[in-house]
Amino acid sequence: MLYGKKRISGVMLLAYGFMTLGCTQANDNSAADKSAFFVEATDDIKLEDANRRKWGNAVIADLDNDGYQDLLLTDHGFSIKLYWNNKGKYGKGIDLLVGDTHGISVSDFNKDGVTDVLVSRGGGSGANARNSKLFHITNQRKVIEAKEFDVPLKFIRGRTSKFYDGDNDGDLDLLLLGFPGNKGESEVPSFSYENDGKGQQVLSSYLPKTMRDGQKLLVTDFNQDNISDFVLYGDGRITFHQGEGDLTFTDVTDSWLTKNIEDVTSISEIDYDNDGDFDLFLTTGKELKIGETFHDTQNNIFTFFTKRGPFKLNDLVLGDILELENYQSMWPMQDIYIGESSYKYEHPGEYHQGQNIRFVNSNALGWPDKHDKKGLYIGYIGNDTWRIAGNTRSPITGVIHGVKNPPAFVHDKGLANILLENVDGKFTDVTSKLGLDQLSHSNAAAVGDYDNNGLQDLFIVERGNPSKQNIQTLWLNQGINGFEKVSGHGVVSSELGGVGLGAETFDYNQDGKLDLVFANERGKWHLFKNNLNNNANYIEVDVKNSPEGASPIGAVVKVTACKKSQVRRVGSSSAPYSQSRDTMIHFGLGNCQRIDSVKIQWPTGEEQLTDKAKINQVYRF
Repeated sequence: MLYGKKRISGVMLLAYGFMTLGCTQANDNSAADKSAFFVEATDDIKLEDANRRKWGNAVIADLDNDGYQDLLLTDHGFSIKLYWNNKGKYGKGIDLLVGDTHGISVSDFNKDGVTDVLVSRGGGSGANARNSKLFHITNQRKVIEAKEFDVPLKFIRGRTSKFYDGDNDGDLDLLLLGFPGNKGESEVPSFSYENDGKGQQVLSSYLPKTMRDGQKLLVTDFNQDNISDFVLYGDGRITFHQGEGDLTFTDVTDSWLTKNIEDVTSISEIDYDNDGDFDLFLTTGKELKIGETFHDTQNNIFTFFTKRGPFKLNDLVLGDILELENYQSMWPMQDIYIGESSYKYEHPGEYHQGQNIRFVNSNALGWPDKHDKKGLYIGYIGNDTWRIAGNTRSPITGVIHGVKNPPAFVHDKGLANILLENVDGKFTDVTSKLGLDQLSHSNAAAVGDYDNNGLQDLFIVERGNPSKQNIQTLWLNQGINGFEKVSGHGVVSSELGGVGLGAETFDYNQDGKLDLVFANERGKWHLFKNNLNNNANYIEVDVKNSPEGASPIGAVVKVTACKKSQVRRVGSSSAPYSQSRDTMIHFGLGNCQRIDSVKIQWPTGEEQLTDKAKINQVYRF
């Protein structure tokens, strides 16, 4: 058995990829001992200590091609920060682009060896439609703002940006989705672009019309014909769209689903039973309701959420002081007006991050007869009582300390997440059979083999209770026994006023264990390091371009070890709006010490097979 990690050199027949094999070396603890499964990696990254609005998942890619995965983290409406990975340690984040940014897609679509990053920009709630912004990032970490394409990308309220090879010609094409405009709009604001092989993306066809926030997209191949398909979700029922190989798609939902599925917040590929096809895991949940409140009775912490119009909370008995934490509202409706005179509170810092404010009763006396300005009104009305009301279009949230007995709010109990097994051309719901039918409100999942036992597990980002610390959910795959829910796994975020949003998994420090990066909406980004020690073996395959130069995005990797096979697809995750380019594909092996073969198939149909004999030229078992 080999301990540690070793890279195969480029002279091997794995010339377009390399493998690392190792063992997570420690005491022989079973997976049941999870007291320190994950620890927050505060020594390995200096993330911003600010509560902000987010957008989707982290984007993972080796931007400078040095063998380590870098990070792009979006704070919605503020900036995209780039974190360089310096052999397992991240430097300070630098701004890639500031402003209203949404989906990000990473590739090298023009095959010049320089990384391309396409950023889909928001449209100012319809008042400022714009096209996507393209950047080139060199191997020397130089960021270059690219020129427009010869025919610029369409101006839209951008949401989703994903590179993929839709016609299997070895060039990366583009799916670009926008928020729908007025009912009378002349064209659907979602498009398929074709790579012309000369560095241009040319409009090819229109994608299905979506409603409201229905631009969430999983690129997959559900019918296994080696032509990219996609699943569209986010508003109403999910729909399945079969690729025809010419960058057009056919709605085949009724052929694949036996019932309508709604309230889906993310979709992930997972081959949970290692049978060689990709099943789908769907997180589900309801949005927060207008006027919804939460209360931590033990610590007397109260949080509120509202949007779209006037509101008034029930009067709160607090005493002389009102402590408001992580107050968030979007410009231009973020001002706070105090007392009977409605004087404007002047915040000393920047307004985009959550504000922490302490109000004293003598400076907030009385209540105005009218509140005709957009924003938040706060006043002390006597007898230890405070009043909060306002008018806003965008979501507004806040945390108030010292609230003992607020009126109870009846919360929706939630929904069960769904695991759909791919069986003979249909998806069958096996959620209950696998023990995953727990009610909750979930917003994302990160699929990966966290205990390296050869089976894919599920990390789920729960919406959570914003008046308390947010504890996420981890299910370990037990094979024929279904999934086991882990307690005490350590993935906890302490900021108040935020709710879980998106997550990705990757081995950022290359120690052979899958780590986690996730975000809280109106909270912080978090990087957690996998700290499990159980002597399990693993293999990591770094997928490069195909022999003919096709991108690794969309390539399927199959590892067979001890006569058991596992498959993964490069670039596939639960990200609804963005497309990562994490080419380091991780497989747990349990106690297996023999690799039988590694096979890579690119979307072009090219294949690379490395069998046991070739692997043993490097590895001695």
